[in-house]
Amino acid sequence: MTSVAATSAAPPAPALPRLPSLTGLRWIAALLVFGFHAGTMRIIAEPDYKAVVDALFTLGLSGVQFFFILSGFVLVWSARPGDSRRTFWRRRVAKIYPNHLVLWAATLVVAWWFADPVLPAAALENLLLLQAWDPRPGWFYSINTVSWSLSCEFFFYLCLPLALPLLRRARPKLLWALIVALPLLILALWPAQELVPEVSRWWFTQIFPPVRSLEFWLGAVAAELMRRGLWRGPGLAAASAIFVVTWVAAAQWIRAELWTTLLAVAYLLVITAAADADVRGRRSPWRSRPLIWLGEVSFAFYLVHVLVMTSVLRWSGDWGTGFAGWRGPAVVLGFLVANLILAGLLHRFVETPMMRRLAPRRPARPAPVPRQRAAGAPTAGDGDAEGGAAGAADEVGLANGRSPYADRR
Repeated sequence: MTSVAATSAAPPAPALPRLPSLTGLRWIAALLVFGFHAGTMRIIAEPDYKAVVDALFTLGLSGVQFFFILSGFVLVWSARPGDSRRTFWRRRVAKIYPNHLVLWAATLVVAWWFADPVLPAAALENLLLLQAWDPRPGWFYSINTVSWSLSCEFFFYLCLPLALPLLRRARPKLLWALIVALPLLILALWPAQELVPEVSRWWFTQIFPPVRSLEFWLGAVAAELMRRGLWRGPGLAAASAIFVVTWVAAAQWIRAELWTTLLAVAYLLVITAAADADVRGRRSPWRSRPLIWLGEVSFAFYLVHVLVMTSVLRWSGDWGTGFAGWRGPAVVLGFLVANLILAGLLHRFVETPMMRRLAPRRPARPAPVPRQRAAGAPTAGDGDAEGGAAGAADEVGLANGRSPYADRR
């Protein structure tokens, strides 16, 4: 069986450090998506309060972009030389499908309760995570609307084991060329959409899996550069400042066609800087225990939040009307807490046990090379930070010798 990363006769490589900061950052991205949907559902009627939400979360949908970039980064960082393609694919299905299946069924129950029409073909397409390939309006958002992103992730998972050996052998100049080219290709989507029928342009730029894979590959290439010790980027404080400036500028002054490109670069800088802080044992605000827990449940939170909010608002008769005064922000806060509780239950009783039951056992890890622990550095890892997953990146054995990070102090 062909392995995900090419093996060699070299002795087992030392494990790479874990990246708990990426787990904490996952929660920030999930919160951005939540805030965006809370704003678009018009839960807050008071103009002053709504203006604050709009200012903070206008670009919140780009949180999905963060997840895609992070997914590529973590999967390349954590790829193991002993994994076959089949093992990799089975592990990814075990990670995302149980939660998807539960929310798919829950959405159908809600549709039955409200007597909503459901097309069997659309339900089947969604169940199989094929909906992102269907450009028909409404079909790619069928059943649990947010699961379109899982359809994209599933495509990324299918492609990565085929592309990873090429990525491992790529010369540094080619990797750096890709780091420059991929954001430019994202930018080129705006004129390219003119070649697509107008009714399908949103699907083409925002949903179509090969197009959204540009963000995934951006993270994957950055991870390969960092794995080799070749990544050069700002530190965490500078990267965070760049992100904040980019976010504010994009929301206030920059044309919408540039948003995805600028935010992709800003997200990449934050992800790589946070990962580098963990590798070097430097301080990071993103690896506190509360943030790590929030990051662990972020996948479940992402899957439940739209269904919960729309269902409650429809049931109460407040769908589209908004809540006056302080009640609007209070309802949003209540939804945040309720979704977190449900996400914690889903993570605890579905995601984690089904991952243990369905995923193949990993081969024994090589022991990490001891290094001095800096103040604030993590003392324990927490799983897999990728694509809605539970925790930070796994320790990694490399296929072709020692990682430059292995001896970092």
